[in-house]
Amino acid sequence: MKKVGILVGREKSFPDSLIERINERGQGDVVAELVKVGGVRLDEGRTYDLILDRISHEIPFYRGFLKRAALEGTVIINNPFWWSADDKFFNYSLATKLGIAIPRTVLLPQKDYIESINNESLRNLEFPLDWQGIVDYVGMPAIIKPFDGGGWKNVSRVNSLEELWKVYDTTGTLCMTLQEFIHFDQFVRCYCIGQEEVMIMPYDPRKQYLSGEQYINDPTYLSPELAERVTNDVRTLCRALGYDLNTVEFAIKDGIPYAIDFMNPAPDAERVSVGDFYHNWVTDNVVNFIYQRLEQPQAQPRYRWDALLNPEPVAETAGQALSAVASAAEQAARTIIPQPVREIPADIAAGVSELISDAATAVSEFLDKTPETEATALSEAKKARPSATKPPKKASAKSTTRSKKSPPPEV
Repeated sequence: MKKVGILVGREKSFPDSLIERINERGQGDVVAELVKVGGVRLDEGRTYDLILDRISHEIPFYRGFLKRAALEGTVIINNPFWWSADDKFFNYSLATKLGIAIPRTVLLPQKDYIESINNESLRNLEFPLDWQGIVDYVGMPAIIKPFDGGGWKNVSRVNSLEELWKVYDTTGTLCMTLQEFIHFDQFVRCYCIGQEEVMIMPYDPRKQYLSGEQYINDPTYLSPELAERVTNDVRTLCRALGYDLNTVEFAIKDGIPYAIDFMNPAPDAERVSVGDFYHNWVTDNVVNFIYQRLEQPQAQPRYRWDALLNPEPVAETAGQALSAVASAAEQAARTIIPQPVREIPADIAAGVSELISDAATAVSEFLDKTPETEATALSEAKKARPSATKPPKKASAKSTTRSKKSPPPEV
């Protein structure tokens, strides 16, 4: 018997649906339940074969428990080691390298620091900041949000330099990003499961949560060409980041999908929020992925940080393998026949050589048919420089609680 644990927070319908469908399909060979955990001992053995994590990003004890479980060979969705190391600003930078359209974004120093930090601790920090230069680069209006947050917490829209200073002064010890606001024509939130299955969900972030008006079931919302680009961007991002469960949000302007948020490894799937159709799609595909992972042979755990942060990838599909190829020339250069091939029987060697040749030809033909990614240009002209009179005060070395300001409806 294999055992699946679901680690959850306040959500109700999604974990209940998962447990019901996993147990119905498992017929006693696979059993799912809510995780129960108390004090975790150093020498505890493996309790679960797989754990789906929905809450450890907010509860450090759970994160420590999951990392310990990974040492025993438990499959964790999503990888708690990578999730701990990740942040949104790195994601934006990585996405730019991958050719994904990203709004102009700046990482801002913290406003406040813990008590042990003083002016000498910040000798490397430029002060005062070139606020006008930052605003000129990003443009106005803009969105200020935590560089590693989620759930629309501490997110604000600012329309001038003065508004930016006002919000920045409330952010305490949070490290924030300032990002260009895209005056979108369309907006989508895309579920990605197993780095392969993608559901494009038309979404209106201006509507109130649980209003029943945020998510729309409209398969024709995007043109076929735009839907294909969005789907490819979603898979590219999730494979690069290693998330098996994630959502990617795009603000679409003039036909260009700008990825504005794609660090959502515990995305909303509650029936009352996303609706019956999306709830059922997510549940079914997560269950399928869980069974897929359970069926894969698990390698012996390697007790190294890099092995846990970047474990051996699961077997790729043909489509996934092709999408990772930069060029036919590069693929050919990386195709190396082992030196002792003469020791292999001639019929096997000939078969291997023929297989490599066929694969290289297939890759070349595939890439010849793939259009080159067009360079994207930002459509919004920079706004006129806002007048500035009083910049924020220098950061103070004291502990400050997080701002609880609700995000504005425009975001």
